[in-house]
Amino acid sequence: MAGPLAGQHVYKEINALQPGEYTWHPDRQPDGPVSIVVSLDEQRVHVYRNGIRIAVSTCSTGKPGHETPTGVFVVLQKDRDHRSSTYNNAPMPNMNRLTWGGIALHAGNLPGYPASHGCVRLPLDFSANLFEITHLGTPVIIAASGASPDSVVHPGFILGEYSETEFEKVLATLEPRKRPSDWVLDDAYPITSMIASSHDERIIILENDRQVAEGQLIWDGLPLGPHVYVLHGPDDGLRGMQWQAITYDATAEQADHDLTRVRTDQAFADVIGLHSHPGMIFVFTDLPLHPDSRSGRDFVIMS
Repeated sequence: MAGPLAGQHVYKEINALQPGEYTWHPDRQPDGPVSIVVSLDEQRVHVYRNGIRIAVSTCSTGKPGHETPTGVFVVLQKDRDHRSSTYNNAPMPNMNRLTWGGIALHAGNLPGYPASHGCVRLPLDFSANLFEITHLGTPVIIAASGASPDSVVHPGFILGEYSETEFEKVLATLEPRKRPSDWVLDDAYPITSMIASSHDERIIILENDRQVAEGQLIWDGLPLGPHVYVLHGPDDGLRGMQWQAITYDATAEQADHDLTRVRTDQAFADVIGLHSHPGMIFVFTDLPLHPDSRSGRDFVIMS
């Protein structure tokens, strides 16, 4: 039987998985954007494609004193044969980097409890499968407890005012921006992320590691809740943009997934339209947009 490092693909209930075991069913949803949810209390990694869960694996996260940070991340770098520059050249196969400070998804030993220095260790075979379907910009949500994504369709485009001609205009805008799976950070197609903070009443736009724009957040005045939305693309039937919505902190005060609660002025909505592309992510938070929440080319970490 395969050991906890190599891993073993099994058919059993998720809560019955033993260290090193995982499920992998990519046929359940062959196409669409991938998102990953790491549940610290379960010590599980859930993989979704186009909103459908296609895999679950056991994992080992940070031990006491080296806790894995919680929040919303994107894959910044991929390296199939990575070695640690911090821990004695230790091998980290199938590495998906989440921060330039050393947090990543990679293969490693799984003793059945949190034991890493902050990374998320995975079974080797599972990490190899995962490596094949992630790309730069794939969102990774690390939370105290996991939550399944919901599908949300916004009646208008992003934060703009809806009109009868808007849908066709959006299609024309997004069509040349379809994201190839082999983007690199310096390509002409940057990874776009937006963060809306009710605390600061602002929305910021990030491209890769840089803030490129900032505008006013207009909303209903209630807590936004800790949600992240991944833009899939147009929904022809409902004439709007389809998003995948995930709650990234199940312990925080909750609010329903509802993109119609937020908007901005038309001038900034036009700016958002210029930077939008399928696969971009939009984060809601009730915390301040403090510079300490981002560093270097990391995305954003919000506990």
